[in-house]
Amino acid sequence: MGITRTSRTRGTTAKLAALLGAALISTTISTTTFAQTPAPGTAYTRSQNQQQRIAQGVGSGQLTGRETNHLEHREASIHSEKQSMRAADDGHLTSRDRRVLNRRQNRTSAAIARDKHNASVRQ
Repeated sequence: MGITRTSRTRGTTAKLAALLGAALISTTISTTTFAQTPAPGTAYTRSQNQQQRIAQGVGSGQLTGRETNHLEHREASIHSEKQSMRAADDGHLTSRDRRVLNRRQNRTSAAIARDKHNASVRQ
């Protein structure tokens, strides 16, 4: 027979290395994805949800350019305020800070709904 023991071992080793490499890559991707997924109910997920609502409004033509700029500015302002609050308290948000941010996000959410459902549409 033309196949030697070393050539069979090399083929098996190459297959095993490819399998282990694929497993490592899939584990890395799933771990990275899991690490980037925020906890439900956090301010981060709320901001992402509101960004998606704004993007949906732009895509459907429900938001004009001016409305979009105004909403994006409000979202950026909330983010900036949150960063300032964290810097003032060693990286933590106090209960008062959370209340203030929640109220601002509530108002921004209402503004998104109001702007999406008014008579103004993008042309």
